[in-house]
Amino acid sequence: MKHNTFNAKVVNKMQLKLPSLSVNEGMARAAAAAFVSQLDPTATELADIKCAVSEAVTNCIVHGYRDTVGNVRMTVKLCQGRIVRIEISDKGCGIADVKQARQPLFTTDAAGERSGMGFTVMESFTDGVRVSSKPGRGTTVTMVKVLSELELDT
Repeated sequence: MKHNTFNAKVVNKMQLKLPSLSVNEGMARAAAAAFVSQLDPTATELADIKCAVSEAVTNCIVHGYRDTVGNVRMTVKLCQGRIVRIEISDKGCGIADVKQARQPLFTTDAAGERSGMGFTVMESFTDGVRVSSKPGRGTTVTMVKVLSELELDT
């Protein structure tokens, strides 16, 4: 991953705030995909973005707020160099140990049949993931996806 992907200059952005209800996960996916589509991504790139957004939003709903409803915020930034930067955040319970939470199969909701693969999925479908969290204050997940170069018709 290029070093500047998290800091690339923003050329356009959108923000969305939704209640942390499971029915809103699809809305977040669709909104991110619609906004990113102006860069003419490949079908695979668009599917990757939708999967990563879905996982991040679902984590806010299931883990961030647990048995209560709060807000999930999504910011999608289109940056120079065909870089997409997506921030998903909540003001929920936060993560006590981010390093541990990022380990495959770690979950705080084993009784709810969660696989503990959320961050692994996000990492698989993007070119970089950063997580910042404070217990009792919430979590922000920032994902970057570098889109392929546009092919010019000859």
